[in-house]
Amino acid sequence: MTEPRSRRRMSGAERREQLISIGRTLFAEKGFDGTSIEEIAATAQVSKPVVYEHFGGKEGVYAVVVDREMQKLLGMITEALSASHALIKLERAAMALLRYIEESSEGFRILVRDSHAASGTGSFASLISEIASQVEDVLADEFAGRGYDPKLAPMYAQMLVGMVALTGQWWLDVRKPGREEVAAHLVNLAWNGLTGLNPHPSITVTSRSQGQPPKPRVAGGDRTGGDRAGGEKELREFEKAREKEFKEAEKQRQRELKEAEKARVRELKERERLLKEAEKAREREEKIRQREARLAERAARLEQVDHPE
Repeated sequence: MTEPRSRRRMSGAERREQLISIGRTLFAEKGFDGTSIEEIAATAQVSKPVVYEHFGGKEGVYAVVVDREMQKLLGMITEALSASHALIKLERAAMALLRYIEESSEGFRILVRDSHAASGTGSFASLISEIASQVEDVLADEFAGRGYDPKLAPMYAQMLVGMVALTGQWWLDVRKPGREEVAAHLVNLAWNGLTGLNPHPSITVTSRSQGQPPKPRVAGGDRTGGDRAGGEKELREFEKAREKEFKEAEKQRQRELKEAEKARVRELKERERLLKEAEKAREREEKIRQREARLAERAARLEQVDHPE
């Protein structure tokens, strides 16, 4: 009969995982500097040399914790970016980050703290940079297809990832509204821009069903296939709506350009009219000056006639 785990001696691998789990909780609560090797050992009910044996010290525990959290989050984001459509990529990436925060709050708290030397290259900034490099490739393809300069993709990638990451940091504590609603508003701003915000955004069916267990087959058809078809239909309708919005926006832009051109022409005509009036005024003043000069000259001659020397 196997001895209960609570009473038997832990294996080296089990002890290592226990120390990592304890360290993760303490680092999330108190940070690296606020956590001591004594506290890790005491919580695990082992002596300090056991921790040193497995990790070489507190720094070793911290480095493993940070690396695991980075790999977990990066893996979730990378999977989200494998979607075929740009909108779905964005939705799933936002959902992945928020799901990670919801399911691994302690890990996210560790990542967003100020980077410590013990973490080596593992810091939230380096993680964001790595994600941005992947988003950069996605944006470069989208830019090229839409006639934008692909060289701008790195800058836009930093903007996009930074916006999502900072929103995640804010949501870590507030947790309202819910994950899906926050993701919908994030995508609304990133996809539509401030001038085209949807007052009631929502995540597409395709992204909403991502990560959920498959639904059972039912009589009369495949519900999973139906959801997939519904998501594709929703996406097509969304694209049609966006195309219509783009056309309307372009028409409005052309109208504004025409109005601006008309205003410029009116301004030029008004300026030309004022210049002509100013020129006529100068000519009148010159004629008056010349006439006054002639009158003065005539008066001088008459004076000489009336009072010869």
